[in-house]
Amino acid sequence: MCGIAGAYLWPDGGPLTDRLTKILAHRGPDGSGRYDHRAGTGEVHLGHRRLSIVDLTETGAQPMVKDGLALTYNGELYNAPELRKELEAAGVRFRGTSDTEVLLEAWRKWGTEGLHRLRGMFAFGVFDERSGALTLVRDQLGIKPLFLVRRGKGVAFASELKALATELGGSLTVDDTALVASLLYYWVPDGRCAFREAEKLPPGSWARFRPNGDVERGTFWSLRQVAEEGAAYEGEFDLNAVIEDSTRKHLLADVPVATFLSGGLDSSYLTALAAREQPGISAYTIGFRAEDAKFEAMPDDLMYAKKVAAKFGVDLHEIEIAPQVLDLLPRMTYHLDEPIGDPAAINSYLICTAAREAGVKVMLSGMGADELFAGYRKHLANKIAVRYQRVPGMVRRPIESVVDRLPVATSKRGFRSVRFAKRFLSFAELPEETAFRRSYTMYDQAELVGLLNPDLAGAVDDVITEHADTYHDNTLTDFVNRMCLADSRLFLPGLNLAYTDRSSMAASTEVRTPFVDIEVVKAAFRIPGDQKIVKRQGKMALKEAALSILPAEIVHRPKGLFSAPLRAWMSRDLAPLVREVTNDGELVKAGFLRREALQRLVDEDASGQQDRSKHLWHILTLEYWYRGAVAARTT
Repeated sequence: MCGIAGAYLWPDGGPLTDRLTKILAHRGPDGSGRYDHRAGTGEVHLGHRRLSIVDLTETGAQPMVKDGLALTYNGELYNAPELRKELEAAGVRFRGTSDTEVLLEAWRKWGTEGLHRLRGMFAFGVFDERSGALTLVRDQLGIKPLFLVRRGKGVAFASELKALATELGGSLTVDDTALVASLLYYWVPDGRCAFREAEKLPPGSWARFRPNGDVERGTFWSLRQVAEEGAAYEGEFDLNAVIEDSTRKHLLADVPVATFLSGGLDSSYLTALAAREQPGISAYTIGFRAEDAKFEAMPDDLMYAKKVAAKFGVDLHEIEIAPQVLDLLPRMTYHLDEPIGDPAAINSYLICTAAREAGVKVMLSGMGADELFAGYRKHLANKIAVRYQRVPGMVRRPIESVVDRLPVATSKRGFRSVRFAKRFLSFAELPEETAFRRSYTMYDQAELVGLLNPDLAGAVDDVITEHADTYHDNTLTDFVNRMCLADSRLFLPGLNLAYTDRSSMAASTEVRTPFVDIEVVKAAFRIPGDQKIVKRQGKMALKEAALSILPAEIVHRPKGLFSAPLRAWMSRDLAPLVREVTNDGELVKAGFLRREALQRLVDEDASGQQDRSKHLWHILTLEYWYRGAVAARTT
């Protein structure tokens, strides 16, 4: 895994590329390089920071230049051995054993027509010295990031937005609609960017920039198309075999590989498969301070992680997370690039830091299984909501009245069941798409409008319309798979993959996600929704596959949480900061947030009547991000 940057037809592009690459040093502490090409048609500069994973020698160094092509590449190509054999049979001679060289030669032979053949995670820039064209590419599922800024004929790009924002900050303006979207979701959707002049290259797409200023764009893989083709699939397949193959391929490395092991189904399944391939593999798990876990009423995930480790001979490392939250919050906000309000990023960062200190560069994560196989509570809750709407109003109203009066916490502990009940009733009677959105986003439309400057009401409309458009942009008739597709297009790249990439790379560690694999995705959408959610059990197809290797106690245990004890942190560590941001924060002073509405959230949370901890945590991350953005514009 690496960091890439570059400038094409850009004034002072060489010095800019050096500065961008330096900011990305944490993504690749093992080496750096730069490529420069000047011709009558203009100039290009490509930068690279290397985290050596496959082919640790200089033959894997980047940017890689060979016979008129120059490549700067961030990623791992899991089918590189198969592609290498095919290319060698066609007469290609390789200098080393890196997947970088395989990618370069695959590009030479097939160009954009061969992109759909790549199986892995990647973002790269390739320059053709003959045509003078620069092409940027991002993987099918948006696992790896790629940001760019265009000016005239020129383009600057980087693996992380913070590099572009630091170097071009004075000319970038905050996109208020993107910040509104982040308040709704608690992340910025992949189709938007926090700065108006910057953009994210969409998953499964490429963009080619030519010396005359022409720009071509193309799509080489469509998640919607894969889901629709899956719905029409009538054959049989072995899901366990597909996941086993993906896990085996994701272990490809010339350095040690370890796993995340929460004790939940997804991480336990991958760890068991990995341990079969690499006996004695290491795994890392987290626990929380006893008082925090009790206050949050968190399940004992650690107990299950220990059972899995013992059964499969895994070398388990336990990490207690009792972070200095006030110190970590601004640091994580910086590393996450955009305002992301999921505290799980802290967990990932601390686990990866511990693994890196132990000499581990590569980790496997169960990320993506919930989105693809309907494993979140919201999936089951939305199915239950359809049935709840059939219950007579005279029965529903008294239930809602009682739940509304129940507290979500006392001074000593929180009540998860009450929080879930209140959450469910907030969307249970809404139409399908609106209910799905409300089941995982932070506010309904009126609440969000009331929190913001009145001038931003139109931005709220735009963001909510975008969600509806994305949700309905398919021909699926299967309710469960419609939710899975929406999650895989919105929730997965916008939040989970984004924070996983930034938090792990902040610790100079590569995280691989075997479930977020094009073959696993194809298999997932061949499974009907009624095989994913059966009665009150979500993720049933995956559970049945996992029973081939895992004990039933692990497969059918209650769903765990890869989260953090937010309510405990808010009531103790972060209470003074919440008061400061509410009374004198930059977002309030700028008029973006209304002080009285923000204070109302604080009061509701403090009283224990509503759980606003996630709302307030995200407002803190947004505040710190905004402070950094303002500082970048004034330096």
